[in-house]
Amino acid sequence: MLRSREAMRIYLDHNATTPPAPEVVEAVGRAMGGIFGNPSSVHAFGQEARAALEQARAEVAGLIGAAASEIVLTGGGTEADNFALRGVASALEGTDRREIITTAIEHEAVLNTGRALSRRGWTLTLLPVDASGIVAPEALEAAISERTALVSVMHANNEIGTVQPVEPLARIARAHGAVMHTDAVQSVGKIPVDVHALGVDLLSLSGHKFYGPKGTGALWIRRGTRLGPVLTGGRQERNRRAGTENLPGVVGLGVASALARGKQPAEADRLRELRDRLERGILDRVPGAAVNGAPEPRVPNTTNISFDRIEAESLLIALDLEGIAVSTGSACSSGTLEPSHVLKAMGLGPSRAQSSLRFSLGAVNTHEDVDRVLEVLPGAVEKLRRLTRSAVVV
Repeated sequence: MLRSREAMRIYLDHNATTPPAPEVVEAVGRAMGGIFGNPSSVHAFGQEARAALEQARAEVAGLIGAAASEIVLTGGGTEADNFALRGVASALEGTDRREIITTAIEHEAVLNTGRALSRRGWTLTLLPVDASGIVAPEALEAAISERTALVSVMHANNEIGTVQPVEPLARIARAHGAVMHTDAVQSVGKIPVDVHALGVDLLSLSGHKFYGPKGTGALWIRRGTRLGPVLTGGRQERNRRAGTENLPGVVGLGVASALARGKQPAEADRLRELRDRLERGILDRVPGAAVNGAPEPRVPNTTNISFDRIEAESLLIALDLEGIAVSTGSACSSGTLEPSHVLKAMGLGPSRAQSSLRFSLGAVNTHEDVDRVLEVLPGAVEKLRRLTRSAVVV
């Protein structure tokens, strides 16, 4: 639990961001104050910074079963996704491969980048998902062609937590000569992720999703993959991504990676137990509640639940007033009045899509947090339903 000035607050929005681990905060502060050299400088100060940078890169690589030389450090998951899509487009611009295939439930970092490329003459194809939020390999097999340059399918969905069958999808992509990218922002640090087991060519991750600093991330690039640079300038990151590296942030990312690697799978088991306890309790106590998405495979910390005859925003506010922080979906889409594009793609009607909340647990959560939510939530739902009935009568 996180303490505020007024009261004990419960944070259940870890898919939006995670509180940085104390070890990460300490490492960032130490690097900020004590390792100020430019990693590209040849003198002792620069070489000290370079050593810290490469140690962090190795930790990131170790978390996903990769070689350190294949890791390009970025400013976060969105930049890594842009680098993947735009980099492939840049490398293959003059070829006959002019199609990008992705899914209807991707993060906006992929969807909006794909749409931007479509305005430059690329064909963008969106694969459908079934009612559980899973894309079938058969759908990719039917859509892919010799014109396909890139297939991008997220590993775990940020709203409903379902894990996609990336490995068979990657096999199909490879068989047709296409590059395979996966946005693993919501899976890295939560479940075991191995780039070679997945069979992908590109993988994006973000530090602040697993207790690292915001503004840090990485793109793993399989050796030999054709990828043009998105940022041009100096020769940093082996000519892949220009600009002086954010050394304190990268050091924090390395520490977060080492911590995540050491805590799996025990932390996943703990979070799964808490999530299932929360999920069962809500379904038992709240009539008209239903879980959205496949129960398995799913990241262990996430559940997305709809509440019949409830406006999700109103319930979110009611819970926040009780000191409980949840979300209606992706933090990057907050402020929009449109129903979740993920839930719409699964075939859920507007009323159900707009009555859904995401609960995403993390390291700070306890059984007491779950019990408190189960104490508060049923009454908040019933109160909002009474208000709705009163408004209808009037």
